[in-house]
Amino acid sequence: MIKRDRIQVYAILLMGVFITLTVSCKKSNDSNPSNAIVDNDGNVYHSVTLGTQVWMLENLKTTTYLNGDSIPNVKGNVQWFSLTSGAQCCYQNDTANASKYGRLYNFYAVTDSRKIAPKGWHVATDAEWTTLKNYLSANLGTSGSFAKAIAATTDWASSTIVLSIGNDLSRNNSSGFTAVPGGFRWDYGAFGNLGSITYWWTGTESGSTSAYFRLLYSDSVDEHKASDLKGLGLSVRCVKD
Repeated sequence: MIKRDRIQVYAILLMGVFITLTVSCKKSNDSNPSNAIVDNDGNVYHSVTLGTQVWMLENLKTTTYLNGDSIPNVKGNVQWFSLTSGAQCCYQNDTANASKYGRLYNFYAVTDSRKIAPKGWHVATDAEWTTLKNYLSANLGTSGSFAKAIAATTDWASSTIVLSIGNDLSRNNSSGFTAVPGGFRWDYGAFGNLGSITYWWTGTESGSTSAYFRLLYSDSVDEHKASDLKGLGLSVRCVKD
């Protein structure tokens, strides 16, 4: 009789542990079901794991640094041209473009000590872009080229070049990286190439007045590396610390 009672007690205790673990796991999953990341403005981002890295799926949209200070929204061409400090803007100063493509930042904002990435994230360095490229070049999936593997399946201008981003968009984005053609802003203030080109700052300088960036365009079968003046307004992608 005592033995049977003990077995019943053990069974009840085990059932209690099972229920506790089940509820605990459910709460953990429900608290962040899509691995969302939120910046100071309340913008929500999602992520994808590619090799050893975790990348954001969207371009950065924040208008504030991590400490809460505002990143100036500079609309005028003359004012933009004269900047030597951090600034951001929407393409053509249209907030609808920022919602879809993210905001454009000069390099001074990218490297400001107050940081523009959400906590636990940072602007991807040139070396981290190379790591991504090396991994995906060996894991292209159905896209067939590195450029197609990271480009979104919508919004890119069409191209007749086989394996380019703009050729058969349905085959793009085998990696899930979802690069969109957000255009850019010249250092003298003018905007260009929405729908056909995307540029991303890296967090890496190439000189006292210049920095490295990565770019894609509709005719690309590859992603390209270049450097230019820090006053350009380019998109930003973040990677997990």
